[in-house]
Amino acid sequence: MAAMRQSLQQKLQQKLSPQQIQLMKLLQVPVAALEQRIKEEIEENPALEEGNDDAEHEADADLGQDDSAESAEKDLDLGDYLDDDDYPYYKTQINNQGPDAEHRDIPYSAGPSFQEQLTVQIGWHVLNEAEQVLARHIIGNIDEDGYLMRQVDAMVDDLAFSQGIEIEPKELERILKVVQQFDPPGVGARDLAECLMLQLKRKNKTASVQHALTMMESFFEEFSKKHFEKIQKRMGLSEAQMKEAIQEITHLNPKPGSSATAAQRNVPVVVPDFSLQVDEEELELSLNGKNAPELRVSRHYHDMLEGIARQKRQPNNQEKQTLQFVKQKLDSARWFIDAIKQRQHTLMLVMHTILELQRDYFVSGDETKLKPMILKDVADRVGLDISTISRVANSKYIETPYGTLLLKSFFSESLSTDSGEEVSTREVKKILSDCIEGEDKRKPITDDRLAEILNERGYNIARRTVAKYREQLGIPVARMRKVF
Repeated sequence: MAAMRQSLQQKLQQKLSPQQIQLMKLLQVPVAALEQRIKEEIEENPALEEGNDDAEHEADADLGQDDSAESAEKDLDLGDYLDDDDYPYYKTQINNQGPDAEHRDIPYSAGPSFQEQLTVQIGWHVLNEAEQVLARHIIGNIDEDGYLMRQVDAMVDDLAFSQGIEIEPKELERILKVVQQFDPPGVGARDLAECLMLQLKRKNKTASVQHALTMMESFFEEFSKKHFEKIQKRMGLSEAQMKEAIQEITHLNPKPGSSATAAQRNVPVVVPDFSLQVDEEELELSLNGKNAPELRVSRHYHDMLEGIARQKRQPNNQEKQTLQFVKQKLDSARWFIDAIKQRQHTLMLVMHTILELQRDYFVSGDETKLKPMILKDVADRVGLDISTISRVANSKYIETPYGTLLLKSFFSESLSTDSGEEVSTREVKKILSDCIEGEDKRKPITDDRLAEILNERGYNIARRTVAKYREQLGIPVARMRKVF
């Protein structure tokens, strides 16, 4: 049996205070969500209020903070708490808005859902009550893009287990054919090929439509890979006939439900956290505070403490508990207001540093003038941790004369040129994008050729790196960009 030993050890640990944790969380919140976060804090803390204080209150006695936990628990020295010169009352309020701020609500429209639009159409067809139940079940398995998400056999089992309805797959298939006649054309398809064929069957039976239908029925895989020459040869079509058939297909909607649900979808609205005005070479930065209401510490709770402090007797147990609660809420309100102020200061500090590092871009708007910049570059300049810079950059937007941009987009790795100059990968991506945009779509530029073009311009870059940048730009490979 091992003997028990007792030893004295020294450890150095670093822990974040509740105020630091609160600040880190607020830094991550974009301005669009800040108002909701402030409202949540106001609901949780009655000592925190929305609005501006009266002039007479601003001239009142200073309000401070008692840092002694022992005093709070025993004799509650309210005199020190109320008269601390280190915390004047003007620090217990914050105005997040400028004098010219306007409050504008963003209107939105709402209508019946996509499934409700389809369900209404059941009554437009001759179906008995049992068939209508089957049709509603099928509609319930159609997603917002208009596709049927369950196989017929699986839906037959669902009906048997959930509703006690036993039917043959052929019967449900027949009702599915009825649903596939609903608008928008193509709804109820089980895959893209069926979706396109359903739409083609609704069109007038012209020669080009018939050719397009044959392509979808017999050569869909080849069509999806853009092997147009092979399809043309096997179908015996002329170049003009092939082009007309392809045009018929490209004019179809691969997501028939998207147009019907566009009005119901919640489209995220980007609210910029910063606004930048460029006047020749002068940059004027401002912080958007429109979504952040003015805050103050409640005078009611402060007056309550003053009233008890004026009493000549020692507070009883119930009053002590009340005082503990009031002091806790007052401290929490001050911490929150301090965190909001610190958030504003940190955001402006980081953004000003980004403006300095990327001044050439912000003055001209030319993406090729973006310099290589990583989080560490900003962190070293402002004296903050890299994680803090990351919290600011990942969720904040700036409104510029060149568009509303995510701060993260200004960060990029560096790449060396033949002359040894360090350039931003954003510059290389811009050149790639321009080359692909100006290419002959009948003969798209391959990744190998793109690498050659960049090397000819002095950029040391491999083909696999070109492929990586192309994918990051959301551009498909050359074969998929080909147009007949």
